[in-house]
Amino acid sequence: MGKMIYLDNAATTKTAPEVVDAMLPYFTELYGNPSSVYDFAGKTKEAVTASRQQIADAIGAKKEEIYFTAGGSESDNWALKAAFEAYKTKGNHIITTKIEHHAILHTCQYLEKERGAKITYLDVDENGRIRMEDLEKAITPETILISVMFANNEIGTVEPVKEIGMFAKEHGILFHTDAVQAFCQMPIDVEELGIDMLSSSAHKINGPKGIGFLYIRKGVKIRSFVHGGAQERKRRAGTENVPGIVGYGKAVERALSTMKERTEKETELRDYMISRIEKEIPYVRVNGHREMRLPNNVNVSFQFIEGESLLLMLDNYGICASSGSACTSGSLDPSHVLLAIGLPHEIAHGSLRMTLSEETTKEDIDFTVDHLKEIVQNLRNMSPLYEDFIKKQK
Repeated sequence: MGKMIYLDNAATTKTAPEVVDAMLPYFTELYGNPSSVYDFAGKTKEAVTASRQQIADAIGAKKEEIYFTAGGSESDNWALKAAFEAYKTKGNHIITTKIEHHAILHTCQYLEKERGAKITYLDVDENGRIRMEDLEKAITPETILISVMFANNEIGTVEPVKEIGMFAKEHGILFHTDAVQAFCQMPIDVEELGIDMLSSSAHKINGPKGIGFLYIRKGVKIRSFVHGGAQERKRRAGTENVPGIVGYGKAVERALSTMKERTEKETELRDYMISRIEKEIPYVRVNGHREMRLPNNVNVSFQFIEGESLLLMLDNYGICASSGSACTSGSLDPSHVLLAIGLPHEIAHGSLRMTLSEETTKEDIDFTVDHLKEIVQNLRNMSPLYEDFIKKQK
């Protein structure tokens, strides 16, 4: 096997060398606890404050509105659980969608079962976008929170976030968005978009694993998530992950400085890959919106094959991809996102997600598509369903 071609950047990205370099001193040299009062610890506190400011600036927020967490899943859990507790005297109804990440869906299920919440799961169209008329019909006097992801982690579809934010504000309802896939892939201004809470995770933008943030607009009543100390303005106790926070700040700085050129390149390669696949492999469906789409996302379904077999055979050529969300990659069930956009089980099972990065080249795309054509045909040749289909065509 030759070089590895990594096309699973929606699952996680490589930590950039300059991010690692920025983090290293905070393991062995500047290792003080930011909560301590002596000068040595003050240097680590300054670094945490600087990173908080970098992240706040990236979304048009104030640094006091950024709360560090262990990642996107924790941020999603905090936003939903704490908002429900804080606003339950007003109502107990939350609106979300059927295509959210499981950090949202499973939290909603918990709130339904254990806390008495009423949850509306909005349908999406065939491209994975919500319909604003469905959102309008779903609200009740008891609605306290709308949680709709910024962009889908599987099919790459970008939701009408600004319209949702304006709608929520008009009706006095909190709006949370899971922006784990969108942050630093497209411009985000929380004021302009009417976002009250936003979740993100560093390891999606060449930062370290184990660090994320939750933006909470000033004035939003949200309960503490972890008790036991005064960290994060008493809302999330525990000694700060200083190296992770510093690494996140550096990753944001790096991602913003290259965003325009990087996303233009990714979009060009994405469209080239989709074009080759559609022209050269029959019985294929592109999943997700064609234009309102993450710049690096390619999600396709091949009829008459199983996605898991496809992944294993791609791996033999050093090509890393996925069949959906990394959080459910061990499941044999078809993707809930693909079922929600109307794919039948047998087609949803034959799906492949490939997510590019700034390091992906045209040669990588050509190598992948060349082998993809071969693998798909070999798998179909072994499929009784494909054999029956071909016979019927003759």
